[in-house]
Amino acid sequence: MARYIGPTTKIARKFGEAIYGADKSFDKRNYPPGQHGLSKKRKQRSEYAIQLTEKQKAKYTYGLLERQFRNLFEKAARKKGVTGENLLKLLESRLDNTVFRLGFTITRMQARQLVTHKHVTVNGELVNIPSFLLRPGDKVAIREKSKTLEVVQTSMSGKGKKFNWLTVDEKAVEGTFVDFPERDQIPENINEQLIVELYSK
Repeated sequence: MARYIGPTTKIARKFGEAIYGADKSFDKRNYPPGQHGLSKKRKQRSEYAIQLTEKQKAKYTYGLLERQFRNLFEKAARKKGVTGENLLKLLESRLDNTVFRLGFTITRMQARQLVTHKHVTVNGELVNIPSFLLRPGDKVAIREKSKTLEVVQTSMSGKGKKFNWLTVDEKAVEGTFVDFPERDQIPENINEQLIVELYSK
């Protein structure tokens, strides 16, 4: 199963945002990687470069590779409504992202690993596919035997953010994907219209 396993701080510095969450290394050096930092970078970027950067940022944020991202975009384009918003809603409905949003893990990478290692159930059935798309009403839970995992315990002990489209039962370590989120509820700093423009060329 392909995934990005390189240095996360380097990617965050590339986009100028801590897209993988709190990162002390990024806080110290929040400028682009490279020997000269910003000094040798072109000050003005083309429209294509700006659109491409936004797509890359969305891909790395949600942990997808190009083919997965393109397939999800095409699915979003076939749905009724605004394509860019549909894309973000589909990204948010991925199982690995939902496990992360529910607060069962600290990062999406941890959530992906939790899913692939068969620690997560959907509606009582074991699901080990991170890209599994949830539907409104689906219940996501950590298996009984896996609730004592250190990664789960550590994450649940912190005060995580609550999201309107999810409900969480912390004692049972389970949650419900109530509905697809509205655009203004999604906290990621992504300009989805630039992605639509890029793929429309």
